[in-house]
Amino acid sequence: MTKPPAHPKIFHITHVDNLPSILGDGCLWSDAERLRRGLGHTNVAIEGIKRRRLWELEVGCHPGTHVGDFVPFYFCPRSVMLYLIHMGNHPDVLYQGGQGPILHLRADLEAVVRWADNNAVQWAFSDRNAGARYACFYNNLRVLSRLNWPAIHATDFRYTLIKEGKQAEFLLYGHFPWHLVECVGVHDQGMAERVGDLLAQAGQPNVVSIQAGWYY
Repeated sequence: MTKPPAHPKIFHITHVDNLPSILGDGCLWSDAERLRRGLGHTNVAIEGIKRRRLWELEVGCHPGTHVGDFVPFYFCPRSVMLYLIHMGNHPDVLYQGGQGPILHLRADLEAVVRWADNNAVQWAFSDRNAGARYACFYNNLRVLSRLNWPAIHATDFRYTLIKEGKQAEFLLYGHFPWHLVECVGVHDQGMAERVGDLLAQAGQPNVVSIQAGWYY
Protein backbone atom coordinates (compact mmCIF):
# COMPACT_ATOMS: atom_id res chain seq x y z
CA MET A 1 0.00 0.00 0.00
CA THR A 2 1.40 3.40 -0.98
CA LYS A 3 0.27 6.91 -0.14
CA PRO A 4 -1.58 8.71 -2.97
CA PRO A 5 -0.79 12.32 -3.91
CA ALA A 6 -2.71 15.05 -2.11
CA HIS A 7 -4.78 16.00 -5.16
CA PRO A 8 -4.67 13.22 -7.78
CA LYS A 9 -5.23 14.05 -11.43
CA ILE A 10 -6.64 11.73 -14.08
CA PHE A 11 -5.84 11.66 -17.81
CA HIS A 12 -7.70 10.47 -20.90
CA ILE A 13 -5.95 10.23 -24.26
CA THR A 14 -7.75 10.72 -27.56
CA HIS A 15 -6.96 11.68 -31.14
CA VAL A 16 -7.42 15.33 -32.05
CA ASP A 17 -9.86 14.30 -34.79
CA ASN A 18 -12.26 13.22 -32.05
CA LEU A 19 -12.27 16.62 -30.35
CA PRO A 20 -14.93 18.36 -32.50
CA SER A 21 -17.52 15.67 -31.74
CA ILE A 22 -16.56 15.64 -28.03
CA LEU A 23 -17.06 19.40 -27.87
CA GLY A 24 -20.26 19.21 -29.90
CA ASP A 25 -21.75 16.61 -27.57
CA GLY A 26 -20.37 18.32 -24.48
CA CYS A 27 -18.88 15.08 -23.22
CA LEU A 28 -16.86 11.96 -23.88
CA TRP A 29 -19.03 8.87 -24.34
CA SER A 30 -18.16 5.42 -23.09
CA ASP A 31 -17.48 2.88 -25.84
CA ALA A 32 -20.77 1.14 -25.08
CA GLU A 33 -22.74 4.39 -25.36
CA ARG A 34 -20.84 5.45 -28.47
CA LEU A 35 -21.74 2.17 -30.17
CA ARG A 36 -25.37 2.46 -29.06
CA ARG A 37 -25.54 5.91 -30.66
CA GLY A 38 -23.76 4.78 -33.83
CA LEU A 39 -21.00 7.35 -33.44
CA GLY A 40 -17.72 7.09 -35.32
CA HIS A 41 -14.31 8.00 -33.95
CA THR A 42 -10.59 7.64 -34.58
CA ASN A 43 -9.57 4.61 -32.54
CA VAL A 44 -6.09 4.63 -31.01
CA ALA A 45 -6.63 1.64 -28.69
CA ILE A 46 -6.15 -2.11 -29.00
CA GLU A 47 -9.34 -3.38 -30.61
CA GLY A 48 -9.26 -6.83 -29.03
CA ILE A 49 -9.03 -5.38 -25.53
CA LYS A 50 -11.83 -2.93 -26.36
CA ARG A 51 -14.10 -5.85 -27.26
CA ARG A 52 -13.21 -7.66 -24.06
CA ARG A 53 -13.97 -4.55 -22.02
CA LEU A 54 -17.33 -4.17 -23.76
CA TRP A 55 -18.68 -7.68 -23.55
CA GLU A 56 -16.70 -9.77 -21.07
CA LEU A 57 -15.15 -7.86 -18.16
CA GLU A 58 -17.42 -6.73 -15.36
CA VAL A 59 -16.72 -3.90 -12.90
CA GLY A 60 -16.96 -5.84 -9.66
CA CYS A 61 -18.07 -3.00 -7.40
CA HIS A 62 -20.98 -2.21 -9.75
CA PRO A 63 -22.72 -5.52 -10.49
CA GLY A 64 -24.22 -5.81 -13.95
CA THR A 65 -21.84 -3.31 -15.57
CA HIS A 66 -18.92 -3.89 -17.93
CA VAL A 67 -15.70 -1.93 -18.24
CA GLY A 68 -16.80 -0.66 -21.65
CA ASP A 69 -19.80 1.05 -20.03
CA PHE A 70 -17.39 3.53 -18.45
CA VAL A 71 -15.18 6.33 -19.79
CA PRO A 72 -11.58 5.40 -18.86
CA PHE A 73 -8.84 7.62 -17.47
CA TYR A 74 -5.30 6.87 -16.30
CA PHE A 75 -3.78 8.36 -13.16
CA CYS A 76 -0.78 9.67 -15.11
CA PRO A 77 0.16 11.15 -18.48
CA ARG A 78 2.76 9.45 -20.69
CA SER A 79 0.96 6.14 -20.33
CA VAL A 80 1.98 2.69 -21.49
CA MET A 81 -0.69 2.92 -24.21
CA LEU A 82 0.83 6.15 -25.48
CA TYR A 83 4.20 4.40 -25.66
CA LEU A 84 2.69 1.72 -27.89
CA ILE A 85 1.21 4.43 -30.10
CA HIS A 86 4.57 6.19 -30.24
CA MET A 87 6.49 3.03 -31.14
CA GLY A 88 3.98 2.04 -33.81
CA ASN A 89 5.04 -1.60 -33.82
CA HIS A 90 2.35 -3.36 -31.78
CA PRO A 91 0.49 -5.81 -34.05
CA ASP A 92 -2.88 -5.07 -32.41
CA VAL A 93 -2.68 -1.27 -32.57
CA LEU A 94 -4.08 -0.42 -35.99
CA TYR A 95 -3.53 3.34 -35.60
CA GLN A 96 -0.16 4.36 -37.07
CA GLY A 97 -0.29 8.17 -36.86
CA GLY A 98 2.17 8.61 -34.00
CA GLN A 99 1.79 10.50 -30.73
CA GLY A 100 1.73 14.03 -32.15
CA PRO A 101 -2.07 14.14 -32.74
CA ILE A 102 -2.85 12.57 -29.36
CA LEU A 103 -4.37 14.85 -26.71
CA HIS A 104 -4.25 14.43 -22.94
CA LEU A 105 -7.52 15.49 -21.30
CA ARG A 106 -6.73 16.13 -17.63
CA ALA A 107 -9.24 16.38 -14.79
CA ASP A 108 -9.12 16.55 -11.01
CA LEU A 109 -10.09 13.23 -9.44
CA GLU A 110 -11.82 14.69 -6.38
CA ALA A 111 -13.82 17.17 -8.46
CA VAL A 112 -14.97 14.38 -10.77
CA VAL A 113 -16.02 12.16 -7.89
CA ARG A 114 -17.95 15.05 -6.28
CA TRP A 115 -19.80 15.64 -9.54
CA ALA A 116 -20.51 11.93 -9.93
CA ASP A 117 -21.80 11.54 -6.39
CA ASN A 118 -23.97 14.65 -6.67
CA ASN A 119 -25.48 13.33 -9.91
CA ALA A 120 -25.79 9.67 -8.90
CA VAL A 121 -23.30 8.55 -11.58
CA GLN A 122 -21.36 5.38 -10.92
CA TRP A 123 -17.57 5.51 -10.80
CA ALA A 124 -14.75 3.15 -9.91
CA PHE A 125 -11.02 2.71 -10.14
CA SER A 126 -8.90 -0.36 -10.88
CA ASP A 127 -5.53 -1.40 -9.50
CA ARG A 128 -4.19 -2.15 -13.00
CA ASN A 129 -5.43 -2.08 -16.59
CA ALA A 130 -9.20 -2.46 -16.34
CA GLY A 131 -8.95 -4.71 -19.40
CA ALA A 132 -7.01 -7.30 -17.40
CA ARG A 133 -9.08 -10.28 -16.25
CA TYR A 134 -7.60 -10.12 -12.75
CA ALA A 135 -8.06 -6.39 -12.11
CA CYS A 136 -9.62 -5.35 -8.79
CA PHE A 137 -12.16 -2.51 -8.68
CA TYR A 138 -13.02 -0.05 -5.92
CA ASN A 139 -15.45 2.86 -5.48
CA ASN A 140 -14.10 4.42 -2.29
CA LEU A 141 -11.41 7.11 -2.41
CA ARG A 142 -10.27 6.09 1.06
CA VAL A 143 -8.63 3.02 -0.46
CA LEU A 144 -6.63 4.88 -3.12
CA SER A 145 -3.56 3.67 -1.23
CA ARG A 146 -4.21 0.23 -2.73
CA LEU A 147 -2.84 1.57 -5.99
CA ASN A 148 0.88 1.32 -6.71
CA TRP A 149 1.62 5.04 -6.85
CA PRO A 150 5.39 4.70 -7.39
CA ALA A 151 4.56 2.56 -10.43
CA ILE A 152 1.96 5.06 -11.65
CA HIS A 153 4.58 7.81 -11.60
CA ALA A 154 7.44 5.65 -12.92
CA THR A 155 9.06 6.44 -16.27
CA ASP A 156 10.70 3.03 -16.61
CA PHE A 157 8.08 0.30 -16.83
CA ARG A 158 10.08 -2.63 -18.18
CA TYR A 159 9.28 -4.68 -15.08
CA THR A 160 5.91 -6.43 -15.00
CA LEU A 161 4.74 -5.16 -11.60
CA ILE A 162 5.58 -1.57 -12.56
CA LYS A 163 3.89 -1.91 -15.93
CA GLU A 164 0.74 -3.36 -14.35
CA GLY A 165 0.54 -0.77 -11.58
CA LYS A 166 1.11 2.13 -13.96
CA GLN A 167 -2.00 1.19 -15.95
CA ALA A 168 -4.46 1.68 -13.06
CA GLU A 169 -7.63 3.38 -14.31
CA PHE A 170 -10.42 5.65 -13.13
CA LEU A 171 -13.80 4.90 -14.71
CA LEU A 172 -16.91 7.09 -14.99
CA TYR A 173 -20.16 5.51 -16.12
CA GLY A 174 -21.80 6.47 -19.40
CA HIS A 175 -20.26 9.82 -20.19
CA PHE A 176 -17.69 12.31 -18.92
CA PRO A 177 -18.85 15.96 -19.08
CA TRP A 178 -16.51 18.33 -20.88
CA HIS A 179 -16.78 20.95 -18.12
CA LEU A 180 -14.79 18.62 -15.86
CA VAL A 181 -11.77 18.79 -18.20
CA GLU A 182 -9.39 21.35 -16.71
CA CYS A 183 -6.53 21.06 -19.22
CA VAL A 184 -5.84 19.74 -22.71
CA GLY A 185 -2.19 18.74 -22.86
CA VAL A 186 -0.62 18.72 -26.34
CA HIS A 187 2.72 17.79 -27.84
CA ASP A 188 3.77 21.03 -29.54
CA GLN A 189 2.86 24.56 -30.59
CA GLY A 190 1.22 23.52 -33.84
CA MET A 191 -1.16 21.20 -32.04
CA ALA A 192 -1.79 23.85 -29.38
CA GLU A 193 -2.94 26.26 -32.08
CA ARG A 194 -5.15 23.66 -33.75
CA VAL A 195 -6.82 22.68 -30.47
CA GLY A 196 -7.16 26.33 -29.47
CA ASP A 197 -9.03 27.02 -32.70
CA LEU A 198 -11.37 24.07 -32.11
CA LEU A 199 -12.12 25.25 -28.58
CA ALA A 200 -12.80 28.79 -29.81
CA GLN A 201 -15.17 27.51 -32.50
CA ALA A 202 -17.08 25.59 -29.82
CA GLY A 203 -17.24 28.61 -27.52
CA GLN A 204 -15.06 26.92 -24.90
CA PRO A 205 -12.26 28.48 -22.82
CA ASN A 206 -8.75 27.90 -24.12
CA VAL A 207 -7.36 25.37 -21.64
CA VAL A 208 -4.58 24.13 -23.93
CA SER A 209 -1.14 23.55 -22.46
CA ILE A 210 2.00 22.37 -24.28
CA GLN A 211 3.25 19.46 -22.18
CA ALA A 212 6.20 17.87 -23.96
CA GLY A 213 6.98 15.90 -20.81
CA TRP A 214 3.70 14.04 -21.17
CA TYR A 215 5.00 12.47 -24.40
CA TYR A 216 7.81 10.20 -25.58
